[in-house]
Amino acid sequence: MNSFLCALIQADVTVGALSTNADKILKLARHAAEQGAQLVVFPELALSGYPPEDLVLKRHFLDDVEEQLQRLARELPQDRVVIVGSPRFVDGNAYNCAVVFSGGEIKACYRKMLLPNYGVFDEKRVFAAGTRPLVIDIGARFGIHICEDSWLPDEAPCMILSGAGLDGLINLSASPYFHGKLESRVKALGEAASRVGAPLLYCNLVGGQDDLVFDGASMILAPAGVTLARAKQFVEETLFVVLPAKPRFSNDDGTYDVVEIPMIGNFEPPKFQSLETNVVEPVLGDLEEVYSALKLGLHDYVEKNRFKKVIVALSGGIDSALVAALAVDALGKDRVVSITMPSRFSSDETFNDARALAKNLGVELHIIPIRRLHQLFLAELSPIFASHPPDAAEENIQARVRGTLVMALSNKFGWLVLTTGNKSEMATGYCTLYGDMAGGFALIKDVPKVLVFELCRWRNKQGRKPIIPKSIIDRPPTAELRANQKDSDSLPPYETLDPILERYVERDLAADQIIGDGFDAATVKRVIRLVDGNEYKRRQGAPGIKITPKAFGRDRRLPITNHYGERAKS
Repeated sequence: MNSFLCALIQADVTVGALSTNADKILKLARHAAEQGAQLVVFPELALSGYPPEDLVLKRHFLDDVEEQLQRLARELPQDRVVIVGSPRFVDGNAYNCAVVFSGGEIKACYRKMLLPNYGVFDEKRVFAAGTRPLVIDIGARFGIHICEDSWLPDEAPCMILSGAGLDGLINLSASPYFHGKLESRVKALGEAASRVGAPLLYCNLVGGQDDLVFDGASMILAPAGVTLARAKQFVEETLFVVLPAKPRFSNDDGTYDVVEIPMIGNFEPPKFQSLETNVVEPVLGDLEEVYSALKLGLHDYVEKNRFKKVIVALSGGIDSALVAALAVDALGKDRVVSITMPSRFSSDETFNDARALAKNLGVELHIIPIRRLHQLFLAELSPIFASHPPDAAEENIQARVRGTLVMALSNKFGWLVLTTGNKSEMATGYCTLYGDMAGGFALIKDVPKVLVFELCRWRNKQGRKPIIPKSIIDRPPTAELRANQKDSDSLPPYETLDPILERYVERDLAADQIIGDGFDAATVKRVIRLVDGNEYKRRQGAPGIKITPKAFGRDRRLPITNHYGERAKS
């Protein structure tokens, strides 16, 4: 083949915004064409956004998608080949497709063959599976895959194309982020490249969609798994790649479709000397990667749902400090409002830390003491509560008063309430339903407590001076709902709790397996009881960003009414 200049465009799109997404596709494709790109690739379902979920079940939605596809055919650069991910209604079924445009028309349409149906994926519910691989010949031979098709190199999509004499395998993807995902991606896609014997051009979505974040990091992998080029993580950008010339070969045997598209011109190096190609962007460090995912997920949730401001309740503790810092970094200080609501159990230290944090971040702070409101609740309840000793019910009234106040401000001014509970608390139920769980977006609900501390320390090192007061990080965690209360009164130390939760929640290990890893049997049994007994709370919580391999919600689905209990033999 002749050398080709390819553009992989990792776009940030919005589910359902068909016309807006089409506008963005046109703008970015035209820019790539102006830079000389002959082949332009967009991610999986870039036109509809991912995941479209039950929108795909609406026939009128698919009709509107088709209208935008015909618009793209008319308006995309006609002397280029452009591939766009989109749903389509074909032969009585909805398919997850890669639509190939050139010369003012749709030249080909590949239908995704392997539909994931695990974790956050539910594609078999709304899509039918394709049955035929596709090769396009545009002066070079490219196979086309969509996401999962390349993850299983021993399945049909890779196996059939292994004898197709490909110059490259294009993969349109919408692969959501979790920590460690990039490494597993490179391994799987490298195996696919080896199977087909050609470089794999991977174009991934970027941006936030509800509880998912797509991290981009589009790349070119050699058959040996070596990264030849890589785009940035968590940033909308175009990765330009020159594919070198190599001898032509084909041995078409009828097991896949071949669509020939007229030659669109040779690559002329002198013309593009100013264009940076085949860049390998560095991979972010672990903490920066997680922080970036949370920041992008929050930014896009706020923007795409048209909120002008967010509000964060500052307790003087570490969770609300991290949420507030993320909010300012994602949105700017002028779009973040804070409130602190001290009770009779709040210490001067936490109150002063909440004020210091707000000052450091430069955000508006409202102070509404709740002591009087708490006493009024207790007074009204006293005739019924009188015969019972004080317990968590009285404590949780404070959290519910705070929840009412912050939701009243949200209702009045249209601010999005960011809740501040972390994964350790959500797992064990160490949170108050209709109290600190009240809100619209649970930003750190998938962030274990130990990681909360690590992220705060990392963030403090990024500026000229720390923004989170050292006393917030150093103080033993406390809910301050009773005198001298500490989290460790109710929970194991987080350094012990989080590894147990990782094994039970994310890896689905049994109690005996966890105990076998060296954890105290009584502690393990207690933690498992807490997790199992609080499913009803988690079901009523706000959505939040997935950053671990298995998050609560669509990733982990267990019944609320559930009499199965883990029985440890130890």
